[in-house]
Amino acid sequence: MSGGVAERLRSHGLAIGLFALLSVIHTWPLATNPAVLSRNDNGDTMLNEWIIAWVVHQLPRDPLHLFASNIFYPARDTLAFSEPLIVPAVLGAPVLWLGGSPVLAYNLLLLAGFTLTALAAYAVVYSWTGDRLAGVVAGSLFAFNTHTLTRLAHIQGIHVYGLPLTLLFADRLITQPGIRPALLLAGSMAVMAYSSGYLLVFGTVMIAIVLLARVADWRRNAGRVVAAFALATVATVIVVLPIAVPYRRVAAEQGMVRSIEAVREYSATLPGYLAAAGRIHFHTWSARFFENPVDSFFPGFVAIALTLVAIWAAIRGRMSRGRVFMLVAIGAIGFLLSLGLQTPLYAIVYKLLPPMAGLRAAARFGNLFLLAMALLAGLGLAALRQTDAARRAATALAVAAITLVNVEALRAPFEFRRFEGIPRVYDVLTREAGPVVLAETPFYPPHAVFENAEYVLNSTTHWRPLMNGYSGYVPESYARVAWTFWYFPEEHAIKAMRDAGVTHFTVHPQRFGHQAAETIALLARRPDIELLAIGAGRGTRLYKFR
Repeated sequence: MSGGVAERLRSHGLAIGLFALLSVIHTWPLATNPAVLSRNDNGDTMLNEWIIAWVVHQLPRDPLHLFASNIFYPARDTLAFSEPLIVPAVLGAPVLWLGGSPVLAYNLLLLAGFTLTALAAYAVVYSWTGDRLAGVVAGSLFAFNTHTLTRLAHIQGIHVYGLPLTLLFADRLITQPGIRPALLLAGSMAVMAYSSGYLLVFGTVMIAIVLLARVADWRRNAGRVVAAFALATVATVIVVLPIAVPYRRVAAEQGMVRSIEAVREYSATLPGYLAAAGRIHFHTWSARFFENPVDSFFPGFVAIALTLVAIWAAIRGRMSRGRVFMLVAIGAIGFLLSLGLQTPLYAIVYKLLPPMAGLRAAARFGNLFLLAMALLAGLGLAALRQTDAARRAATALAVAAITLVNVEALRAPFEFRRFEGIPRVYDVLTREAGPVVLAETPFYPPHAVFENAEYVLNSTTHWRPLMNGYSGYVPESYARVAWTFWYFPEEHAIKAMRDAGVTHFTVHPQRFGHQAAETIALLARRPDIELLAIGAGRGTRLYKFR
């Protein structure tokens, strides 16, 4: 480690340690047993656990076919049906390489994501003000808020450190245009692209806002600034192209394009900006505004107060007006875009920015609002601590602000589901000679595809092609066979499985309910089916077609 990096780590060690501690507190009791506690009551958690495990499995073996994942066989590029999560997966790779489960890797990445996101917002405010404690307030607000703490099932919603870093480097390109900040900006955009397509779009929109809001700051140096942003753009395109190709191919070949109407169901609402998931707010006044756990964006009373201080300080000339106006613009645009088609702005941006066609949840633009509020609050605290009235009690004021913003956001303790491990019956598939195509039964129709999430996670044991799948998109190949497979073990369903290339299948008795015994007895009488193994506990049965 270079001396400069080591020195920076030492100088900011208190912030790093504090954010790591806050990550534990805000997700309590997860850290007490991260190998067992899980949010696997949510199908999206299991999907993301599978994605992380797949990337770690495939990237060192065959990176050129990273997106040719094993679910939804025989559909192509099935990893592109959801977020790539490559950056979080690389961070979590050592856990899996050392024998940890996908659940353990996910949980540790959850804690790391909160910490890194807080550090990124901290870095912005510290860079602009030199005030570490103001940076801690900003980091706390951006990492631990009503939105992130209701998205524990979405690791991509926690690993959002690329957003504040992109803003920091875009701001630096305006004030100090050059090759290094341009490449840093491209790097932060690449980090977002290799984590989530949503983040790449948010970053692109944010950069456009920065350029428009800061025209007065860069027009006298327009040549160098434009050249620097052009370099950043070219570098970003080059780095992002390998991941963009499979998404583009899926959109063209399989029609995975979201119509603009699709965002209506997943847009934020005005009451959502009064929805606060923190226990204090929720149990006193905010519960009635809590229409949807994902649609909650109340930033907190302390954040609002400190934001007003920042705006007042800018008006009085005690703080950079350009930066404050820029943040207000980012927050306002993020708020409006999160409302989807409730305002004309979303349709305009949808037409101007083609990647918007890949988004479904307009509400997530609220991340820009929360980022702006967090940074403005940090700037507000820094300005307040510099006033004559607060100078003597500056540290106490900061400690109080840090404490209050975290108390406002606190939802813990959470309820977690115990993860008992993946059934060992799947180990048999790792030893099977010849090609294997697995179908898990019951095989659910498209409208119930979320029921496949556990099957998807189970496949991390063997990585064999799986007819089942769960993701943000259901391919036509799955829909074509699902309604027939649903009638398993009827004869026409078994024939359809054979015709589709299925070689092995499982039966989950607890999912068949009262029909389980009859199903097992019927299969036992068939000479063309061989029972390979019976799992302990829930009695999952693995069969093979002869």
